[in-house]
Amino acid sequence: MGAVRKVATYLGLGGAEDYDESYDYEDEVEGEGEDWQPASERAAKRWRSMSEPSRIVMLTPRKYNDAPIIGRHFRDGQTVIMDVNVMSTAEATRMVDFAAGLAYGCEGRIERIAEKVFLLAPAEVEITTG
Repeated sequence: MGAVRKVATYLGLGGAEDYDESYDYEDEVEGEGEDWQPASERAAKRWRSMSEPSRIVMLTPRKYNDAPIIGRHFRDGQTVIMDVNVMSTAEATRMVDFAAGLAYGCEGRIERIAEKVFLLAPAEVEITTG
């Protein structure tokens, strides 16, 4: 009797002998054939190929509820310039926090390019300052 079964029996969880059957994992693993890819490869496929022209989108959100629009463009592999000048300071802070999390989660970058103006760049876009 294994240690886990001894502890289960001791704690009164009983029925430890019910778990003596072996499991057949083949049915669960069938979906992991040629279609299965690591998360990093799936994320890389989200970005457009470099043969397509790059696109930069300029957005001026008016309220925090406009965040999904920014997220949609960025996840589609577009560089986004986000101007939060028309938002209140509290909402602008929330929007920048959202954008920073979005950039981090999609392995991109966020840079401040002017007062209350931010650049969200996908991973394959190189940003040079100088």
